[in-house]
Amino acid sequence: MTSLLPKKTMAAAPCVTVAAIAIDHLCFSYPDRLQVLDNVSLHIAPGERVGIIGHNGCGKTTLFMTLCGALSPTAGTVRLMDKPVVAGGFNPQIGLLFQNPNNQLFSASVREDIRFGPANMDLLPHQVDERVEMAINTTGLQTLAERPPHHLSGGEKQMVAIAGLLAMTPQIVLYDEPTASLDIRSRRRLITFMQGLEQTMVIASHDLEFLLEVCDRTLVMYQGKIVADGHPREIMSNDTLMETYDLEKPHSLIPHTINHHK
Repeated sequence: MTSLLPKKTMAAAPCVTVAAIAIDHLCFSYPDRLQVLDNVSLHIAPGERVGIIGHNGCGKTTLFMTLCGALSPTAGTVRLMDKPVVAGGFNPQIGLLFQNPNNQLFSASVREDIRFGPANMDLLPHQVDERVEMAINTTGLQTLAERPPHHLSGGEKQMVAIAGLLAMTPQIVLYDEPTASLDIRSRRRLITFMQGLEQTMVIASHDLEFLLEVCDRTLVMYQGKIVADGHPREIMSNDTLMETYDLEKPHSLIPHTINHHK
């Protein structure tokens, strides 16, 4: 029997994007310090570059350690690409750059240090070599590749640590003060290649000018909470917001009214 009713048009199914990072009601306390993270909820889409600003002790580094599974939350959940983070487990989809690069470098040469991560990821030898060369070329470390990392300057060590992360090709990278030890040339190189990366990035930094150039979203943390979330220029140009949370407005966002040619 043929129906005389008009056929229904099937609506296209909505495209649901899985969050790269999904944090829900996250809490963490140290034995001697309670509520270092206080009911933090945050979703970050794949490919987003998110900067986190806030004074020392506001919870940025603790948040990073919880995201990568180094710390177990007191309450709440963390999911990376829709998979729950297991504290103490290996999470290859996420990489963490420590504030102090000495905490990440231990091999006899720069090349071997960069090689360590991919060499432990069940890759074929030629795949490991390709990743190492990619990371060395991207970070401009060609002339330092055979030198011992402990003979390098602080900025050079930082670039080696970053190269080691890039060689592992994680989907998500957490950068804790990535420009802290860099000179002007290395800082500009870092900005340039970070602008070209497709990885999801979360960057905690006091270098607000750097975040303005690299990030498309900024969070303000204060006493373990996220108190503001928006476009970097909107957040950092808000005088009331920045003053309320003891943050200094970036120089490039301050109007200059002095006539230097008088």
